[in-house]
Amino acid sequence: MEQSLQLINDFLDHVFAYGVFWIYLTLFLAAFIENIFPPFPGDFFSLTAGAIAASGRLDVWAAFLVISVGGLMSTIVIYFLGKNLGREFFLRKNYKLISRKDILNLEQWFHRRGAVLLLFNRFIVGARAAVALVSGMSRYDFGKMALYMSISFLLFNGIVIFSGYFFVAKFDLIVKYFHMYEKLAWPILIIIVLMFAAYKIKTWKTNG
Repeated sequence: MEQSLQLINDFLDHVFAYGVFWIYLTLFLAAFIENIFPPFPGDFFSLTAGAIAASGRLDVWAAFLVISVGGLMSTIVIYFLGKNLGREFFLRKNYKLISRKDILNLEQWFHRRGAVLLLFNRFIVGARAAVALVSGMSRYDFGKMALYMSISFLLFNGIVIFSGYFFVAKFDLIVKYFHMYEKLAWPILIIIVLMFAAYKIKTWKTNG
């Protein structure tokens, strides 16, 4: 973990040589890529940006803005992919794992409960892209989706960036707890996926 942070810090130091604009662009792209490729360490770019801003080399509010916009833009792209391509694809294919009936049930559920999931979306490690995709496939109202996602991104990024900014002296401790949060979240996500798979297998055997 410390090695990853050092690599990110060294990379940003290298980019500084080309001007501060490229740092903000890098932070934007890191936030954008993270939601499409969850293993990408976008959150640690955010933590590092907060620490760098504390030294006066970046404006903390500008960093907060570009990171939040970058993340939100990626979820909007995924939302429209789900809305324009994903829904019809799964309805047409009618896979056993994700059947036509599953999609229609998911739509009904998401319209009833989706707001809460979207509000907490940014805090769900590894499932952010999936939530955006499902909201698109469910034809969830775009305005509401964008509003709830924005609130979620602003809250989460505010916590991460300003933690790095105000508690830069305890940066290692912040990283430790943040890494602990990620280590706890991934097993929970895996358990949920396994439970869904087990439920589907049981359903196939019952109906078969």
